[in-house]
Amino acid sequence: MVTITTQDDRNLRCARRALHTFPVRGFTCYKYTYTIRADLKMFLSLASIVSLLSVIIPPAKSGTVLVFPHDGSHWVNMRILVEELHRRGHSVTVVRASDSWYISEISPYYNAITVDVVAGGNEDFYRAFVSEVIRIKRSKGSILARFALDMELKNTFFELHKNICELIMHMFENKELMKSLQEAKYDIVLTDPVNGGGVFLAHYLGLPLVFNARWTVHGEAHFAIAPSPLSYVPLPPSELTDKMTFFERVENMIFYTLRMSLYKQVVGPHYSALSKRYFGPDVDYFSLFQAADLWLMRVDFVFEFPRPTMPNVIYMAGFQCKPAEPLPQHLELFVQSSGQHGVIVTSLGTLIAELPVDLADEIAAAFAKLPQKVIWRYKGEKPASLGNNTLLVDWMPQNDLLGHPSIKLFVSHGGTNGIYEAIYHSVPIVGIPFVFDQADNLNRLRAKGAARVMDVSDLDRETFQEAMQEVLNDPSYRMNMQRLSSLHRDQPMKPLDTALFWIEFVMRHKGAAHLRTESYRLPWYSYYSVDVIIFLVGVVLLVLCTFAGLLKCLCSMCLRKKRKCD
Repeated sequence: MVTITTQDDRNLRCARRALHTFPVRGFTCYKYTYTIRADLKMFLSLASIVSLLSVIIPPAKSGTVLVFPHDGSHWVNMRILVEELHRRGHSVTVVRASDSWYISEISPYYNAITVDVVAGGNEDFYRAFVSEVIRIKRSKGSILARFALDMELKNTFFELHKNICELIMHMFENKELMKSLQEAKYDIVLTDPVNGGGVFLAHYLGLPLVFNARWTVHGEAHFAIAPSPLSYVPLPPSELTDKMTFFERVENMIFYTLRMSLYKQVVGPHYSALSKRYFGPDVDYFSLFQAADLWLMRVDFVFEFPRPTMPNVIYMAGFQCKPAEPLPQHLELFVQSSGQHGVIVTSLGTLIAELPVDLADEIAAAFAKLPQKVIWRYKGEKPASLGNNTLLVDWMPQNDLLGHPSIKLFVSHGGTNGIYEAIYHSVPIVGIPFVFDQADNLNRLRAKGAARVMDVSDLDRETFQEAMQEVLNDPSYRMNMQRLSSLHRDQPMKPLDTALFWIEFVMRHKGAAHLRTESYRLPWYSYYSVDVIIFLVGVVLLVLCTFAGLLKCLCSMCLRKKRKCD
């Protein structure tokens, strides 16, 4: 028996004609499935089957994809899409800087274009930055710390975006390189809008643009394209929820104004100059971001607060999550040795290679007091207070560990990847945020009752141990996380399949302009209907003034008649 499946009516007719040519006793042909039953004395030759398949199943149209990723942990997400595109038969080319930290120059999944420019976003750059952030957060009060962090962010990312623009200029000025990119006839550009490199490259080459997004150069991605009422949409990383008091709404408004100003100061000078140089003075650099055909958003409203969205925003949060695979033998033995108490998994992200010695000692001492076993991804010097129940590792299969039934708790910095893996596998969290959106991510889980959050400035062995015991012993944390996991998993398609469908959709149709709003082309006074309001108010005032004038004239006429009568 041979079963062939198709969903194309034209293929159905071809199949019927083809099946009549084969020496079979009978066949049944349905719209979606064709079943051939051959007599026991007769069989279909391999050549016949191949011929039939070639008639029924047309060859998949492979595409060419140009990827401009962001280095560091963002590449972890992008790499999954790149590998899946390769598996589906598409040709992928990745642009990387010569000092790239995560993005390898040689890969079986993509061809690399290495630009001989030092982009500066390497391991030393990020780790020095995070070390400075930890120092600031531990040495200042909350208001001073936030201001100091903003200034550190401004200075650091001012240089980062400057380097990105230099990389793009280097590419644009290399006529041979740009000619080869144009001759390659790519179908789309796939990029992470946390930097503007891919956006400028897509506009220069005139290609459809797809974002793998959570952030843009101006902050959280929704704020770039979707209506975002500040009355119930908190700006990350304000650490507010969608249920704000009056003063929290005031705080959200102030935070929004200051953050937008900060973002523009950081990125505006570089990208504005680049846009003016290559695209002319009439092209606003941020409008190039807003013109993207498709936004693949690493967001799930199980985790995110409800808010307005747009037709060209496709949600694919948790696309990197998958069922757990067996652990390496040494980890499995360690996990099994925990008995009924279970295991705590600890990872503070790729940027936290090591902690200040005293902070690492406090964390290790808190772990040592617990009955659970602990697997801690840590590359720093072994803490003096490390207990026998704690295993330090340079690397661990985080998804597979979180999916193990013996895991009781996840101690995390609040990175998006780890949070969605914890949601997928129903593991409650104790969070220690350091930088970027980590505090805001954890605040969302805390608001949903699935996490306890520690501030690094207040962390010591007692408070950290108390936080872990609360989450371990209070069943509501795990129950709430199980509820989130159930909602997150209940989808008609896997997030990765959804993402790949829409990428291929844009490739097939040469864009997705029908899903994209043109509101970004409007000046601000038109977007907010200020001109309409002024016009309507003017009309009303004109009518009122005319009516008042007529009334005054009538009154004057009446008074004159009255005087004459007198």
